[in-house]
Amino acid sequence: MNTRMKNLLAGAGTLAVAAGLASSALAMDKIKIGFSQGTMESSWRVNMVEGNRKWAEANLPDVELLITNGENNASKQVSDVESLMAQGVKTLIISPVTADALTPVVKQAMEAGIPVVTLDRKVNTDVTLHIGADNVLIGKTAGEFVCKELGGKGNVIEIQGTAGASATIDRHDAFHAALAANCPDVKVVADQVANYVREPAIKFMEDMLQRFGAGEIDLVYAHNDDMALGAVTALEAAGRLEEVKVVGIDGENAAYDAIKEGKMVATFTYHFVAPEGVQYGYKVAKGETFDQEIILPTHQVDASNVDQWLGKGF
Repeated sequence: MNTRMKNLLAGAGTLAVAAGLASSALAMDKIKIGFSQGTMESSWRVNMVEGNRKWAEANLPDVELLITNGENNASKQVSDVESLMAQGVKTLIISPVTADALTPVVKQAMEAGIPVVTLDRKVNTDVTLHIGADNVLIGKTAGEFVCKELGGKGNVIEIQGTAGASATIDRHDAFHAALAANCPDVKVVADQVANYVREPAIKFMEDMLQRFGAGEIDLVYAHNDDMALGAVTALEAAGRLEEVKVVGIDGENAAYDAIKEGKMVATFTYHFVAPEGVQYGYKVAKGETFDQEIILPTHQVDASNVDQWLGKGF
């Protein structure tokens, strides 16, 4: 091999190594953002994760988004958050399973100088930023709607979300406060948690239809549309849908269709915080500051306005 060829090959090797080092440097320079999702059991939460992931892929080439699934297990989610912290994330985005269980690890992250952005559900300590709809307002508005829908008197079955989750607590407490203030003769005669999942809601509703005879249930208030649609399934199977009204929360397309078809009477839109989660998580990682809470809008959807919402859910 002549000297000129050796020099060319050596130069090419140097360029290849330099390119490799540059590529490695670029990879090392990526901002790591951790996203700890509490559960992926409902379509709403899948959409939250996917909406943020896709937006980050399309718009944030300098971000490595690390996503974990707590599987509706608070202990696992705590471990997930600890793992993300150990990986050197610049921001933690967390949608907690429950407030109490996640509070200590969130406090630990904040004290370590890692900004925390909570989505949808809250924890019981200060965070850098919380983004979500107003669950107290939703519960209150749902209660006022139910008062009017039942004419101030009737029996309600409540299907709750995950016990201990801030959204569940707010949707329950504000709903009951609205009933007490506006229609004390509307009574919640039975309730149970179903973890925001359709199948447990179906089973619970089947049990309630065995317990309560015709005319003894006037309305079902479910903390999300998945569970409301589960109630619809059970009511249809029992041939009792015409006697029981169903109210949900979230704004699923299937719920809009059910309202249009007369199978549900209302839902309340609940934005799944995508792409806002990663948008603000990135801004926080870059040092931007915001007010501690961003409240996303919610809307009541019923027979009077459902046509303008058809196909606009998830």
